[in-house]
Amino acid sequence: MYAVVDVETTGGKYNEEGITEIAIFKFDGTKIEDQFISLVNPERPIQPFVVQLTGINEKMLRNAPKFYEIAKRIIEITEGCTLVAHNASFDYRMLCTEFNRLGFVYERPTLCTVALSKKLIPEQASYKLGKLVRALGIPLSDRHRAAGDARATVKLLKLLLDKDRKKTIVKEVLRTKDQDKVARKFQALMEQVKPVTGVYYLHNQKGDVIYIGKSLNMRKRVNQHFTGKSRKALKIQLETHSVSTEETGSELIALLKEIDEIQLHKPKHNRVHKNDRIRFGLQELVNSKGYRLLRIVHAEDGTNYITTFKNLSNARKTLYFFAHKYTLCLKYVGLESPKEACSDVEINKCLGACAEKEAVELYNERVQNCIDQLRFSSPNLLIVDKGRSHDERSIILIQDTEYKGFGYADLNYQINNLDMVKTIITPMKNSRAARHILQSFIRKNKVKQVIDLNEKA
Repeated sequence: MYAVVDVETTGGKYNEEGITEIAIFKFDGTKIEDQFISLVNPERPIQPFVVQLTGINEKMLRNAPKFYEIAKRIIEITEGCTLVAHNASFDYRMLCTEFNRLGFVYERPTLCTVALSKKLIPEQASYKLGKLVRALGIPLSDRHRAAGDARATVKLLKLLLDKDRKKTIVKEVLRTKDQDKVARKFQALMEQVKPVTGVYYLHNQKGDVIYIGKSLNMRKRVNQHFTGKSRKALKIQLETHSVSTEETGSELIALLKEIDEIQLHKPKHNRVHKNDRIRFGLQELVNSKGYRLLRIVHAEDGTNYITTFKNLSNARKTLYFFAHKYTLCLKYVGLESPKEACSDVEINKCLGACAEKEAVELYNERVQNCIDQLRFSSPNLLIVDKGRSHDERSIILIQDTEYKGFGYADLNYQINNLDMVKTIITPMKNSRAARHILQSFIRKNKVKQVIDLNEKA
């Protein structure tokens, strides 16, 4: 049994629209057995272009029933049916949205006559409802009104059923019902995930971790895995049996924990983490005159750098910014050839260090200020950020320029010294990727507070 549906809406932002008219025809493949047609008061304004397209205005809807008044009838007439519509994803989404607003989960298998027409009636000039039914000789009255479009869709479905010698539609219905069971499974899993910041783990039936990710909204991100159509998404959907999460409160801790957990578990569906692909580092040298030089170099394991970069373009862009901010010589930071005059001298963006016109001490002091901005400004730092609740804060410890780990403290907890901090942090790996993330967040002022523990001592 089919429930052929068409809805007209207010238009507007995605998932903020409302239904203004609905038509449903219960169709057994041969004849219409029941029908429901009604205007609907959407309780929100209608976009002007929609009024012009459909002819439905707010005055017409003033005394129309609200959606909650017709919801029971919609459930009854579509019970046990496959929902059919031309561009079914839109009509079904609108019904689900309206039911969600009432606190009710509306679920029906769906069929789209656009997709079916492309399979069974190929090479049509257009698959828009109006043009398609005209080309097929199907009468269409009241275009862009729910009843007229739904009646035309019923006739189109009947034609498709007649042409369907290979039972494509029957197979599609069965497949959709199977997909509906899978969708319900994922819906149940997704409801276990809070819409908060943290790290999530997808597990197979054995409990093994097959994918790890982080998000500011874990529920939204997990839903994207479960609804994605890419090859990777489909593989993940096929293998996922359960989901576990760890709330972090802080985006920075979520990032740090994600890379650490990926390195620990090596999940089969995680590619190399983007922050593991750090190719360049910034080093300091001193020339024969005593001027401090900065150079972008290829990063090597086991070497500490002022800061690191994922690619050369990002490295040069960052260094240009800081060179101009601190009036540093482009030759002395490796951005121009050492054999030619610095181009910034003429416009007073370089004060002449490259021509030995500026005192070494003055120039080197600005280099130090630049370095302090690019790396940890002190060997012992405490980074304070959001916690998992309003009365908690997260803390990250940098000791002797190494990342030691993170923890959480009550807002009333007084952080007095290094020893006290060590008792509440979870030790973590001091990887190049972790240091890169930390320096980037500090540089961009993306944390609440950075405390110099040397000053606290």
